[in-house]
Amino acid sequence: MTAKKRIIFCDFDGTITVNDNIVAIMKHFRPEGWDKLVEQVVSKQISIRDGVGRMFALLPTSRKQEIVDYAIGNVQIRSGFAELLAYCEREQIHFLVTSGGIDFFVYPVLSAFPIPKEHIYCNGSDFSGPQIRIEWPHACDEHCDNDCGMCKTAIIRRYPADQYERILIGDSVTDFAGAKLVDTVFARAHLIDLCEELSLNYRPFETFHDVINHLEEMKAR
Repeated sequence: MTAKKRIIFCDFDGTITVNDNIVAIMKHFRPEGWDKLVEQVVSKQISIRDGVGRMFALLPTSRKQEIVDYAIGNVQIRSGFAELLAYCEREQIHFLVTSGGIDFFVYPVLSAFPIPKEHIYCNGSDFSGPQIRIEWPHACDEHCDNDCGMCKTAIIRRYPADQYERILIGDSVTDFAGAKLVDTVFARAHLIDLCEELSLNYRPFETFHDVINHLEEMKAR
């Protein structure tokens, strides 16, 4: 029997980065009503797509450069990320970034790392009107009605469970649905609570060095 190929689906905001970049942008520019929208997304009163779209619609495109510069300059990469990518390369683990973040900061930040652009899934942005408009090139498929925006479960389903050992790395509400589909979850923050609640197979982590250690343990089994 052929061994399954290992594949990682890795979140960006609050996972690859130490902070949540969307929340950081909103806290910095403080458009009226942003905090209520964040609360509604976290409590699942409104969908992620609806909440994120409405948050960015509060920001004027006249401040584009200021917003882009802040978003990129504010990023801190979690320790061990470069080492994890090198480990995946050595071990032939397929690595995808599945991000609910926005292209104008996700792509520039990740350009410092050897990740092919086609392995990065995130939301788009349109600065042509008076307010920022978020675009959704990876919206939910027919199997998901969560209105995710960037649907992680749709990406995961492209890699069948009978052929792939599926691993998710994440921290928050955008990872909840995907965590239910995969074999193993590396979790931090809110995602730990969900994994505990649903008795999912998970391992907590703080740095990507922890993830590498766990992957080595899994390989040894």
